[in-house]
Amino acid sequence: MFAVLTRARKALCTAAVVASAGLLAACDVPTMTDLGGGSAGRGGPDIDPGAPVRVALLVPQSDSGAASIARDLENAARLAIADLDGVNIELAVYDTAGSGATAAAQAQRAVDEGAKIILGPLRGEVAVEASKVVADEGINVLAFSNNPSIAGGNLFVLGPTFENTADRLLGYARRQGRNKVAILHSDDVPGQFGRNAIQQAASQNGVSVAAVQSYPLSVDGVTNAAQGMAQVASNAGADSVFITTDATNAAMPLLLQVMPENGLDPSTYQYIGLTRWDVKPELFSYPGAEGAWFTLPNQAMQQNFSARYSAAYGASPHPLAGLAFDGIAAVGALVKQGRRDALTGRALTQSAGFQGTGGVFRLKSDGTNQRGLAVATVRNNQMVILDPAPSSFSGAGF
Repeated sequence: MFAVLTRARKALCTAAVVASAGLLAACDVPTMTDLGGGSAGRGGPDIDPGAPVRVALLVPQSDSGAASIARDLENAARLAIADLDGVNIELAVYDTAGSGATAAAQAQRAVDEGAKIILGPLRGEVAVEASKVVADEGINVLAFSNNPSIAGGNLFVLGPTFENTADRLLGYARRQGRNKVAILHSDDVPGQFGRNAIQQAASQNGVSVAAVQSYPLSVDGVTNAAQGMAQVASNAGADSVFITTDATNAAMPLLLQVMPENGLDPSTYQYIGLTRWDVKPELFSYPGAEGAWFTLPNQAMQQNFSARYSAAYGASPHPLAGLAFDGIAAVGALVKQGRRDALTGRALTQSAGFQGTGGVFRLKSDGTNQRGLAVATVRNNQMVILDPAPSSFSGAGF
């Protein structure tokens, strides 16, 4: 217990100073787009499906902090193009430099040079600027962001969202007889996004939010919240505790150690995680991890993509690289149907969806996305799949 507190104290003291910068790595700052009032556009350009289709890829090649991600996104896009049978995709790559103004200029240039759809940019606020300048020309943008608040109009997000994960987990919880959840979240933007996603998913799945508890980014703040969660959950009549904290955050080991020690027994209360805990297998040894639920993509498909990427480029792909592959896979599947309207909002949001690097996914009419996820748990320090990722949108996970 002392070692846990010591490690957490060092990490959380740093986090308290750079909370916004450090904790937003996986969740863009919310920025609302005014292009369509939250509903994805139905428009788009006509194409000749028998001719080469020009696709623009906007990535931050000259941004020193993201150049390697840009490279992997481009590599993944080219790998996807090589898979296409009977479809001619002409990829044109444009450097955003990680800047909204540059991305806007490059998006306009890409369309002027014949692009029929745009993949990227990487971050949400940059994607908003790019999408604005091409909206009047009916060009759709498939951004690599995971921020649902920017989606709508001609802007779609490809990144996995908290809403999708929360919906999968609470749908599963409801089927297991768990219907009153307490939410524990950090008092910052990612934590608030996570809380909101859980509340929305609870409403959609007939689960009651029994209590909501936040904690500040400090050792004392995390410890006090962890020590008090048993009382909070008991007083509210909760049967589960949904934790928004990222698995890689220094607060997570502290939560999984202190909560069980202070009466939040994992054999009584179902622990649920909003992020993938398998990326930090060291967590599996903490008492709060035993029996907990979290989600992950179709592992067979994800491993297949990673192996193919490594064989082609001699290194493992960045975790975000698969989003570029998914974008090209969706475009290619639609163009292969032979439709002149293949790249319109109506076509992009087809209910059958597409097969991507992590399994089945589809774009929704509000510009967000839905992905097929497996539900996993921890047993004796090992990850076990409880409910496999569905292979289609008629599967049990939807």
